[in-house]
Amino acid sequence: MGVDTAGTADATDEYGIPIIPDPTDAAQRKRQAIIDSAVTEFLAAGYSAASMDAITSRSGVSKATIYKHFGSKERLFLAVIGGILPRTYAGLESCTSTIVEAPDLRAALIDLTTAWARILLRPDIMSLRRLVIGETERFPQLGQLWYRLSYDMINGPLAEAFAELDQLGRLDTPEPELAVQQLVAATLGAPQLMATFTPDADLGEAELAHQITSGVDLLLARYAR
Repeated sequence: MGVDTAGTADATDEYGIPIIPDPTDAAQRKRQAIIDSAVTEFLAAGYSAASMDAITSRSGVSKATIYKHFGSKERLFLAVIGGILPRTYAGLESCTSTIVEAPDLRAALIDLTTAWARILLRPDIMSLRRLVIGETERFPQLGQLWYRLSYDMINGPLAEAFAELDQLGRLDTPEPELAVQQLVAATLGAPQLMATFTPDADLGEAELAHQITSGVDLLLARYAR
């Protein structure tokens, strides 16, 4: 038994990402095959050049079934890419929560930004980032979703941690959100920019560690009490 999308064809969430009804158990494997194939095709070709025929062939699911599940190529793109983004920063929330209690704040900040870098600089995440950047004009909701998720899962909690550290007298950060932005720029900004636009560049471990350590030291030189 397939998924009945009647009445939900235009349903979207607060970010404008299509709300696709959960499939039945019998349809789950087909749904996942479609998603996996669509992600591969969209990342390889972008939205405009992506072929629904290629997605159909790769997934082993009929084109009619794909449209039954997702409604259109546009909704398929938004649903599968929008579905990946929330998993981008998985696992980093717990790292942020340890900053306030850390006996060595410098080491904790280096560990956090290094963990963040390992996710952001992964080839699959870089491919996703380039895709979203390239399609932001057509699909601004994806850019908005990426920004909001980044803030909610990392920047926001870290700003709260900086505010608490300010109250504890360990940092002097009257503008904690600005301090977080400066930390990100000083540690991850250059490596992420290079990896985004020069995918063949080789950023070595030592160079990345030096960039992150220098950025953390720069932040603490400004804000540590």
